[in-house]
Amino acid sequence: MTPFRWAFPIVVVTLLASLLGVMYLDYIVDPEKNLHDFPIALVNQDVGDDLSTGGPVKHVNFGDQVTDGLRTAVPADKIDLRVLGINEAQLQMQSAQVYGTIIIPSDFSKRLGILGVGSVVPGDITRPVITLQTNPRTGAFGTTIVQKFGAQALTQVNAQVGQQLTDQVKTTLTPPPGGPPAPQLTAATMITLAQPLNIVVDQFRPLPGGSGEGLTAFFYSLLLLLAGMVGAMIIHQLIDSALGFIPTEWGPWYVHNSRAPISRTRTLLLKWSAVVVMAVAVSAALLGIGSALGMPIDRPLLLFLYGAFVITAVGVTCTSVLAAVGTAGLIINLIIFIILGLPSSGGTVPIEATPKYFGWLASFEPMHQVFLGTRSILYFSGGGTAGLSRGLWMSTLGLAIGLVLGLVITRFYDRRGLDRKPAGAVA
Repeated sequence: MTPFRWAFPIVVVTLLASLLGVMYLDYIVDPEKNLHDFPIALVNQDVGDDLSTGGPVKHVNFGDQVTDGLRTAVPADKIDLRVLGINEAQLQMQSAQVYGTIIIPSDFSKRLGILGVGSVVPGDITRPVITLQTNPRTGAFGTTIVQKFGAQALTQVNAQVGQQLTDQVKTTLTPPPGGPPAPQLTAATMITLAQPLNIVVDQFRPLPGGSGEGLTAFFYSLLLLLAGMVGAMIIHQLIDSALGFIPTEWGPWYVHNSRAPISRTRTLLLKWSAVVVMAVAVSAALLGIGSALGMPIDRPLLLFLYGAFVITAVGVTCTSVLAAVGTAGLIINLIIFIILGLPSSGGTVPIEATPKYFGWLASFEPMHQVFLGTRSILYFSGGGTAGLSRGLWMSTLGLAIGLVLGLVITRFYDRRGLDRKPAGAVA
């Protein structure tokens, strides 16, 4: 063996490990810095109120002021703040199109006015509420980002509204020229006026127990992808061994069957048939295991069919790549489905919190499409807009690419007489 041949696998593994390190560390090192276009809905239901601040009565709408303040203060390059009606916001929450919603109620201005009056009149008063709804079904990391955003933005809004309300109360209490001195506000009143809002954090459709804080969809998707890829590689090796194209070692025993008189195309069709049967069996096994472990599965038949289809699509494509380029297909499949696929899946860290090139990868990488479909089935009742439609169409496209690639390449090899035999052997 020459030094080059000895060093070649070391170089290949080092390059693969380096690519793996870049992909996996780059997407997790600094999500806050990488945050971009993170969608959050803002619903302003405030109808306003007629208030008097010592002068003529005027109509005010503090909800509009809060909305304008948020739109101005929120960095547009990081947060995609969508001003929506309550129905549209709920639809987007139900279809995983937004990670959270800020809701300003219809009586917001009225309650702020009551709070201002109540600060100088004895009696119990209730602080106006702004609700921050998280969407836990989009994932734990996305929920954390929404909560952090809410803590920063709404704290700032609370302080601004408090300053405005304090000034309004002081103006109202200012006596006319020659009148008695204005009453002094107590320390407790000043504290209430400085922080007048009650920020309530609420979950929109909380996840049921056994959902792994929104991670079961990711790991189930990973299982489907690995079953398709690893299963295809095992089927490829074992069938090639049975047909005599490669030797088999069982411990100290070395077996090399006689080479079967079969074309590349027929060999590939044989492998595809095994992949389809394997996909059905594995999808059923995963569904049974998930149910036995207490994972909530509202639509088991849909999950089984989707899982079998995904495993078939991945397995067919992997075997086609192996049929086209041989042993190098192992590396190609590893890069496509694992090294590039997992970080761009959006299953652990939202795509909007990763470097922008991950968004480009997510537009075609199999893992992201599989995850969207699985998450839709497990958490969003199998809604098409929640990702199932995209998962199905992209899996269909991947299957079509695998079928065409495999048939075209193997038929080309067969027509050129490129049989699978050792160099120098007679056909």
